[in-house]
Amino acid sequence: MKIARSVSIVLAVVLPLAFSSGCATYRTISIAEQGSPKVFSGARLDVSAVLGDEFGLRKFKTDPPRYPLVDLPFSIALDTAILPLTVRAATGEFLSK
Repeated sequence: MKIARSVSIVLAVVLPLAFSSGCATYRTISIAEQGSPKVFSGARLDVSAVLGDEFGLRKFKTDPPRYPLVDLPFSIALDTAILPLTVRAATGEFLSK
């Protein structure tokens, strides 16, 4: 019982934080343009924000989520789910140059 209660408390705190701060994957894919990072773009944006990598953040042309560490596991999951689409877009862009 204690484990189920602690899991529900953690979910009650973590999920609203993740959704209120915005999804990095959605942000980066929705504004993707020629030359912008596409493969695992949400996870890369989160990691750049956590590390304070200003050069990495400038590549995306969007603001990172407010809580990148909370968003990171969700971005990895969504980036993995759309991986076939982003790889196709990135390689098609590379081959067209």
